[in-house]
Amino acid sequence: MTTTVRLVRLLITALVVAAVVAGIGRGLTTSASGKAAVISGLELTETALAAILILLGSFVEGFGFGLSLGTRWPYTRNILALMIQGDPEAAHRIVATLVGAIGVVLVILAPSSLTINGLVLIVATALFGIGTLHVLAGRLPSLVHGVHGLLAYGVFLCYLCTLYVPGVDFWSYLGEMGALHCLLLAVLLGGMTTGQRGFGTPIGAFTWPRSSSQLTMIVHLASALAMVATLGWLMPEFHVAFALAVAQVLVGFLLFHAVNLEPKSPGILVAFHQGMALSIALAIVAAGHW
Repeated sequence: MTTTVRLVRLLITALVVAAVVAGIGRGLTTSASGKAAVISGLELTETALAAILILLGSFVEGFGFGLSLGTRWPYTRNILALMIQGDPEAAHRIVATLVGAIGVVLVILAPSSLTINGLVLIVATALFGIGTLHVLAGRLPSLVHGVHGLLAYGVFLCYLCTLYVPGVDFWSYLGEMGALHCLLLAVLLGGMTTGQRGFGTPIGAFTWPRSSSQLTMIVHLASALAMVATLGWLMPEFHVAFALAVAQVLVGFLLFHAVNLEPKSPGILVAFHQGMALSIALAIVAAGHW
């Protein structure tokens, strides 16, 4: 429990409170009334919490809390106390529960392609959540970790669509948004890179890959460069996403060195790298609807 972890605890608390307040504010100020206003506020809160949940996962990895609760899932007897004390993994599971509860409420109040698919993705993400623990413990393949991250981004994108393209069929929208495909591939391979190296193990410096973790890292880098190339090809529509993607590659190199220097707790760069990926996703979706 370093000073940085305590500051992160305050930041996450502030973000969760801000997500709830933003939803309440949207519900009170929207032109809709009654149930429609409640739905509008819940959609904003759910989207923000889905992003916060992904950030929390990166804090768990960055500060070495990946197995702080062992492989017990989803709860332990003292999980609330651990969350109050500042354990990011405990907070991650509590926020995940909140995301799931709001997802259920949205399906009840506004059953649609987006809300139903959002809830399905939440359940799938939760089920793969226990798999990530066993990946870190060396019992399951890294693909499980990658799919968990991919599903988490699916939840975020699905509820983001309720804000930008309400009423759309999520899978049709995702299929048509080619700019998102390269990002999601990079997310999948990024999760596999983390899972492949395991808990507290460095990737290692190399000029030619000699281990599976180094090979996965190379493929992940190739997917990141493909993302930059794709967004560059689609310029100027995605100029913000392109600039963020270029910066993301540079952050990735810094994170690679941080993982090798402190493999058990590479630090805040993990969260920054994840935050950049979330920003790219937001920029891509928003660019098509300005």
